[in-house]
Amino acid sequence: MLGKYMLSLRDRAGLGLIENPAPRRTLKSVIGCVGIGLHGGSDVRLNLRPALAGTGIKFLRTDLNLVIPALYDHVSDTRLCTVVSLDGKPQARVGTIEHLMAALAACRIDDLIIEVDAAEIPILDGSSAPFLFLIESAGIVEHGGVREVIEILKPVRAENGDAFAELRPHSAFGAGLDLSLAIDFAAPVIGRQALSLSLSEENFATELAAARTFTFAAEVEALRQAGLAKGGSLANAIVVTETSVMNPEGLRWQDEFVRHKMLDVVGDLALAGAAIAGRFIGNCTGHALNNLLLRNLFADAANYRLVRQSFAGSAMHMAAAASPV
Repeated sequence: MLGKYMLSLRDRAGLGLIENPAPRRTLKSVIGCVGIGLHGGSDVRLNLRPALAGTGIKFLRTDLNLVIPALYDHVSDTRLCTVVSLDGKPQARVGTIEHLMAALAACRIDDLIIEVDAAEIPILDGSSAPFLFLIESAGIVEHGGVREVIEILKPVRAENGDAFAELRPHSAFGAGLDLSLAIDFAAPVIGRQALSLSLSEENFATELAAARTFTFAAEVEALRQAGLAKGGSLANAIVVTETSVMNPEGLRWQDEFVRHKMLDVVGDLALAGAAIAGRFIGNCTGHALNNLLLRNLFADAANYRLVRQSFAGSAMHMAAAASPV
């Protein structure tokens, strides 16, 4: 687990602190909503609750009184969404977390308790935009501690045939996360799409947040017969045939499909436990490869190092905090 590499600030006292360390962030106040679960089809109550510096992001199943860390090594299922759970307690699980995690990562929220009374996060409109609205409505506060970033030192890759996900070192020291993604579907309505983006709160809000999840009409009935997608509708997903989009309002962007897939990448990478500084490159990747990429990253301590993030003026800088142990 990443936590064993995160030495305490006291342990690091002699390592040369940077002048303006960036403090960790949480929400100013509790905020919540009620929405339908995509697969269960029942109402789900969600609350986002501020947490103390150093808490990290954690899910609290209020119906079970069990806490599940939002970390890559707690991912137990990636078939239709990203699911985190507790070992030995299969009922302690939370799914469809990627859209909320993407919004939290883009807004640089480090510490938060996510209270949910069911086994999945509400789907809302199928994008991150409603979660971004909740975060902005609650407000963000810097609340102490020092924000740490995972700097990529060596290329790391996960692949399955032609599909792959890769993290590479950034060419500029102190830069954030740059993403390049391509998708390729046989259906002409989607086809091949590609997008590149430097992740920032502003870019996420304008270019990714409102991109909705999508599925094929031919798959919907099979999912429902399997007891899934009970809450799915044209109000929370793009449904496509081979040649057309069934949603009467159409697409929010012509390339909304690759935008949503990139949104998923941001949410899945947020399970690293800290922001990533590097370059992500992917082709036809999905939740399984995104999670495998993080597992491959942390399998070798030479792949990365933790750095402390700071802000001098309007530019972001990073300084080495410690080598992984």
